[in-house]
Amino acid sequence: MSVEAAKHARELLLKEYRGALSTHSKAMPGFPFGSVVPYCLDEQGRPLILISRIAQHTHNLRKDPKCSLMVGERGAEDVQAVGRLTYLAEAEQLTETAAIDAAAERYYRYFPESRSYDTAHDFDFWVLNPVRHRYIGGFGAIHWLEQVTLPNPFAADAEQRMIEHMNSDHASAIAHYVKLAGLPVTEPARMVGIDSEGMHLRIGDGLYWLGFAQTCNTSTQVREALVFLAHAQQWPKKQTA
Repeated sequence: MSVEAAKHARELLLKEYRGALSTHSKAMPGFPFGSVVPYCLDEQGRPLILISRIAQHTHNLRKDPKCSLMVGERGAEDVQAVGRLTYLAEAEQLTETAAIDAAAERYYRYFPESRSYDTAHDFDFWVLNPVRHRYIGGFGAIHWLEQVTLPNPFAADAEQRMIEHMNSDHASAIAHYVKLAGLPVTEPARMVGIDSEGMHLRIGDGLYWLGFAQTCNTSTQVREALVFLAHAQQWPKKQTA
């Protein structure tokens, strides 16, 4: 059960792209301080955030890196009947140039408007290193989970090549994925991420994760999954192990 719960928790992290980050208040010792932050997952499957150096969160995390990210299913009428995850972590600011460059390349694909943030205030990339997770999948489905994150085998060059190829040469296939999944068609979708379990599409300001029917561990398996979906008449159900 914990393996299945961990998979559902990870899928929730992938589907959502914003959560409530809670830190220990420096200005008000003893009180938690919460605010909404956008995030995407890095090559290790950890939430990656970009926050200003003058933000309260930054001051708090520099004093105490312990924090939590609360993520819930968006658009739910009854929030207690759907999945939500409390991701307990220790935040780490990225300081090495290579790590910052990799984070920027990934984060700006998901949130292109954030490229201009540095013109207003200095921003830094932080990752949330997992400690423990509390996942609730609905009434009575409550789990403490030690392991949720999963490394992305395609992060960096392989993922970038696949994304550029799909956006440049297979826009019609991406439009078909949008139709199959019943996503809003406000403007053309662009692929911004691929992981072993699915893909991220950006439509306007929204991000949407679409899961593959089976886990893909190689680029060939991803290509086969994308070709299959391009000809499918309905989105396939996930196959359980």
